[in-house]
Amino acid sequence: MAEQYDYVIVGAGTAGCVLANRLTACGKYTVCLLEAGPSDWNPMIHIPAGFMKTIANPSVNWLYQSEPCPGTNGRTIPMPRGKVIGGSSSINGLIFSRGQKMDFDVWAQKGNRGWSFDDVLPYFCRYESHENSVDNNFRGKSGEMTITDLKWRDPLCEAFIKGAESIGIPRNPDYNGAHQEGTSYVQRTSTGKLRMSAARAFLKPARKRQNLRVITNAHATKILFDGKRATGVAYKRGGVSGRSDEVHAAREIIIAGGTINSPQLLQLSGIGPANLLNNLGIEVVHDLVGVGENLRDHYGARLTARAKNVDTINELAHGPKLVGEIVKYFLGRRSILELGPTLVYCFWHSDEMVRNADLQISFTPASYDEGKQAKLDKEPGFSLAAWQQRPESLGYVRARNKDPFEKPEIQPNYLSHEEDRRVLLAGIKVSRRLMNTEALAPYFDYEGYPGAHVQKDDELLDVARQRSTTLYHLMGTCRMATETDSTAVVDDQLRIHGLQNIRVIDASIMPSMPSANLNAAVMMIAEKGADMILSKPSL
Repeated sequence: MAEQYDYVIVGAGTAGCVLANRLTACGKYTVCLLEAGPSDWNPMIHIPAGFMKTIANPSVNWLYQSEPCPGTNGRTIPMPRGKVIGGSSSINGLIFSRGQKMDFDVWAQKGNRGWSFDDVLPYFCRYESHENSVDNNFRGKSGEMTITDLKWRDPLCEAFIKGAESIGIPRNPDYNGAHQEGTSYVQRTSTGKLRMSAARAFLKPARKRQNLRVITNAHATKILFDGKRATGVAYKRGGVSGRSDEVHAAREIIIAGGTINSPQLLQLSGIGPANLLNNLGIEVVHDLVGVGENLRDHYGARLTARAKNVDTINELAHGPKLVGEIVKYFLGRRSILELGPTLVYCFWHSDEMVRNADLQISFTPASYDEGKQAKLDKEPGFSLAAWQQRPESLGYVRARNKDPFEKPEIQPNYLSHEEDRRVLLAGIKVSRRLMNTEALAPYFDYEGYPGAHVQKDDELLDVARQRSTTLYHLMGTCRMATETDSTAVVDDQLRIHGLQNIRVIDASIMPSMPSANLNAAVMMIAEKGADMILSKPSL
């Protein structure tokens, strides 16, 4: 007979780890957590700079690819997603960024009760432990997730911040505080020396409890239904040729597979647009047209410069100097192995007449070969990447066939909306102003990419189409909205419209894009979702 638990969670990523912790904490309920990937034993997960290796490692990464589109000049774009305990929190750039008050107030204004900034702020604060809280009204100090301020300082980062001040962009001591605009050193999900993934923060302590079972290498293949009531999950353990099995839930099935996997699993289970399912030969359990639609992602244009009169990460990451950095890391001294892909953030606006903080620009004292974020140049350099914080371009995720092991069709439709093109173009121009400030002049040799000869708007947009990449912030494919919205998938309690005993709790439920990296908001969603499942009053 199939095993039965009170709750079955599909996906041990960021949301799944938080949910497993919260649902088992009282000891009253049994929980089974299914994860398609392995345990997080790989040391490259835990060393912050290890993202350079895990970003393309098939043993811990789904290694998805987007479909070609005009916004990428017909290119396919690598779309890494964590396939490991901890999910993408085990392989991401460690950035902690919550977004602006406006982002969540818009969620509530669209009919999602209980999701305004004032509603969600207590959940952000509950899980975080920020070492340098400036304002306790906005930050938490006693949660499981350790948040640290980057302590690395070097001449290039300081010059970048001073240069930003010279053109009117102020320093901001806490972009996760009262306001976001300005420049700041990044805040990270890190102890300083080690990554603080959701697995380490939430799942590791929960695994000591007798009422939690974690099954790794368990690829969910189908959600099981009795009419409109979800009853269990079918899965294969050990790959395509592995053993088939089932696990059943007395109370609820919780889908936490992420923006790509959650809609694909629903579609394979007969939940989605009837036309799509019929074309794939999948029996329709529930016609829900929004499943897999409304995909959004941040799409960033990276500018690089050759540096002079200063050491950059490029030189430190090769040859004998890299050996020295490794030794320093294990001796507890300052080392580039403590660093993620971004050191300084700049939040700004594309239009002085509309100050809505729609631009995010990152700075790092390193440059990448042909703009690829996993292969450093050998010559001294630095990079700025700019992106539209609230993209309007909409794409989709769709199963290709009935095979649960076949990667789905992922079409972000980058730059298909005119506003996204306008804001990204403005971001490139602001990045150039920042690159050419007087403060950076002693270290700025010349613009490497795209090069100073590229000046016209249409040329700069073509550069964006030719080289821009995902910022790995996919969301929206199981969108939270009222039932009257034709693209709604879940309600404001994260229950799938028209079904019983099933919820989706991950980045796919976001109604619109937060002006931030998504990991922080996903932890908040899981915190709030757990309280909803347990029928706890809102904080």
